[in-house]
Amino acid sequence: MAPIVEAQQVHKTYGGKVAVTALAGVDLTVARGEMVAIMGPSGCGKTTLLNCLSGLDRFDSGDVRIEGVSLPAMSDRERTEHRARRMGFVFQFYNLMPVLSAVENVELPLLVAGVRAREARRRALDALALVGLEARAAHRPEELSGGERQRVTIARSLVNDPALVWADEPTGDLDSEKAMDVVALMRRLNRERGLTFVIVTHDIAVGRATDRIVRMLDGRIVDDLLVEVPDVRSHDAA
Repeated sequence: MAPIVEAQQVHKTYGGKVAVTALAGVDLTVARGEMVAIMGPSGCGKTTLLNCLSGLDRFDSGDVRIEGVSLPAMSDRERTEHRARRMGFVFQFYNLMPVLSAVENVELPLLVAGVRAREARRRALDALALVGLEARAAHRPEELSGGERQRVTIARSLVNDPALVWADEPTGDLDSEKAMDVVALMRRLNRERGLTFVIVTHDIAVGRATDRIVRMLDGRIVDDLLVEVPDVRSHDAA
């Protein structure tokens, strides 16, 4: 299967009084349609790698290609536009606007991108239906459970029909049952829609639900293992 992410010798150092090497020559390929977990201890470079691969952060040297397009060759504006068109993001703490309803949170990226209000609302409702929350579209985040809020975040990540979704500790704020519901939802979207997921996680149960576990230590990839039988146990009825 053709790669959607190709990273070659990616280096990243944080400056200051004492320079800290965050990434020390990382090579990584992710095939289109894969679901990959990036794991390792705190401070090993997982989130830095995700941010560099997605174009949220710059790196010092090396190359990252997304769908064959080199990120360093793009301008800041081109990278921003590429993220908006082709990528979705899911974070641990939801990043939802508390004063907006679920559907308003989901449609917001489309409105910012200039999509007409009626079309944005239709697409937002479709995305909420995908994650089983169409009946909760008018509820604000404070009226939703943690699992429901994360579903809204996932719906927002899907609303632009991305090729690739990046998730940084997407279950970190959830109990184990709701966490596996969210993972099962991502797995279903991966299988039914062919979405590629790259997931940073500390949770081995999340890792075991993916196709591959990439382990990092001290800014390097030290293991890249196929998961023989992905294990997803969930009460997800969506």
